[in-house]
Formats: sequence, structure tokens, C-alpha cells
Amino acid sequence: MDSSDFLNLLKQQRQLPEVPAPVPAPRSENAIETTEGTTILALSYQDGVLIAGDRRATMGNVMVYDRADKVLCIDDDSVLALSGSPAMAYEIARLLEISFQHYRRSQLQVLSLDGKLRILSRLLRENLPMAMQGIGAVIPIFSTFDSSGGSGKIYFYDVLGAQFESVDFCTTGSGSPAIRGALYYLNRWGGQPLAEMDAETSLGLVLKMLETAAEFDTATGGYKTSARIFPQVMRITAAGIAVVPEQELEALYQAQL
Repeated sequence: MDSSDFLNLLKQQRQLPEVPAPVPAPRSENAIETTEGTTILALSYQDGVLIAGDRRATMGNVMVYDRADKVLCIDDDSVLALSGSPAMAYEIARLLEISFQHYRRSQLQVLSLDGKLRILSRLLRENLPMAMQGIGAVIPIFSTFDSSGGSGKIYFYDVLGAQFESVDFCTTGSGSPAIRGALYYLNRWGGQPLAEMDAETSLGLVLKMLETAAEFDTATGGYKTSARIFPQVMRITAAGIAVVPEQELEALYQAQL
């Protein structure tokens, strides 16, 4: 057994059993309603990547919570943003973080970017049975800073664990259709590509996009529609990961929105 693979170690100790082949369960009037979270967004800018998410969690047409954490630090240079089922998403994030730590401590070196991406793909693939039953789908965005290339990286996944790299921007969750086209338009014909924007301009754009998603998607919480609750926003640059403070967000909201 490879001692550097934390997931295999758990299975060996029978704490993470092999998942059986998924069998879709028939829907019924008594089907379980699960909490869902949307919308998340990442975009490239001059210094790296901005990654953000609204704070609302819903169950059907009921708003369950308006301060959900959907943007999580995994290690010193990796951030995971989560849309879908919070119950499964937080477990995947926890296992991902522990896997990175286990590799670093057992191998005395940091796991490569390819290794990190493969572990996340594997965790999503093992979550497939829950996703196929409609009660545990997770659609994440993984962002990091590639020191060798001197640029930020954005990756998104489907429920099967397939990994894709996005050069300019990515958004997932139920509010994403309302803003994906707008981001494409701005990136191509807006006068300045997203990757060339400075920190303040890109942050203002992120806030506007999340507010737009909230306007057209009831599952997405907005600053104007949720008692002045700010979204989560993090910057990923060569200097590391930084949480954008609420004072900076409030100043931009007052100036631009």
C-alpha cells in the first residue's frame, strides 16, 4: 500500500469503505429534501485569482441559512469553492485537506498540483452514488497559484470528477447561468480582458456578478436582498491566500452598487 495515499490508508483501516455501484432510487412524495448551496465564481486578474461565493443555503423553496461558508482554504496556496450539497461538500473538503497534510508529513514534500487535482477527482467520483440519487451532488471550483508559471489557476469539475482548466473565469451553481454569458461578453468585448484587470476592478466585477445572480436566482443570496450579508471573497496570489475584509467589500458596494 502506498503510505502517501491517505484515502487508500483509510480504506485499509476500513474507515472509508468501497462504494457500491450506484442504483438510482425512485423519487417519492417522501423523498429526502437536502440543503443546497450556490453560487460560486472564480476569475483571473493581474495578480492571480479571485474566488468568491454567496452565503445562502436553501432546501427546496425554503431559505435554510444565510451565512454558509462556501469558499474554504485547503492549504497554503489552494482554495476550494463549493456548490451543491453542503453535507457532502464539507466532507470532501475535509478529506482533501487531510490528504494534502498526510502527503506532506509522510513524504516531507508538498503534493504536486497534478496530485491535488487527482485526489479531488477521486473524491468526487466516489461521491457519485449520492449524486445519482439527487441528494449529494457537489460541483466545486479549485483555485491555486502556480509559482512555476507565475499565474493563478482555475479548475472546475463535473459530478463524475472530470477536471477542466479555465483560463479566464468559471462559475457554477444555480445562479451561474445568469452571469456566465455576461462574463464572457466582458472578457471578450468589454474593452479589457479579465486577466488584465487590477485588484479593485476585478473585485468590483465579482460583487456585481454575485448580485446579478441573486437578482435572477432565488437560491443565491445577495447583499441587497439578505440584510447586508457580504459574500465570501478570497485572493490567491504569489504572496499566498488573503481573505478580502468586509470593510473593503462594503466600500465597494457603497461606491458601485
